[in-house]
Amino acid sequence: MEQNEKIVVGFLKMLETRNSVNELEDFYHPEIEQIEFPNALVKTKVIRNLQDLKDGAERGKKVLVKEAYEIKNLVSFKDTVLLECIWRGTLAIPLGNIPAGGQMTAHFAQVFELKDGKIFRQRNYDCFEPFA
Repeated sequence: MEQNEKIVVGFLKMLETRNSVNELEDFYHPEIEQIEFPNALVKTKVIRNLQDLKDGAERGKKVLVKEAYEIKNLVSFKDTVLLECIWRGTLAIPLGNIPAGGQMTAHFAQVFELKDGKIFRQRNYDCFEPFA
């Protein structure tokens, strides 16, 4: 596994077990730009910086009890890592037709660009299974 691939896999593992939003700083470059394209939860394209990502992670702790990433494909070239995975989140609150304690599932394609050993640019193409 290439070094940048190890960083991305480590990032996913951190997301599964994190205790603090400050752990994001271990993986995100201070100048991170994360783009999430429209999906079932985000109706328009959203561009986030590090503080936005920390704020979102803090809000997420109220919605999710647990999250897991199942890697389906992981490839890299130069400073770019492409990831395809299945994300599963156990809900702390009901969402649509999923009760609290139930599981939400999404299929993610993500593009990570790394700089100085950290994630510098991230693009998310998230496809959630129906929950309404």
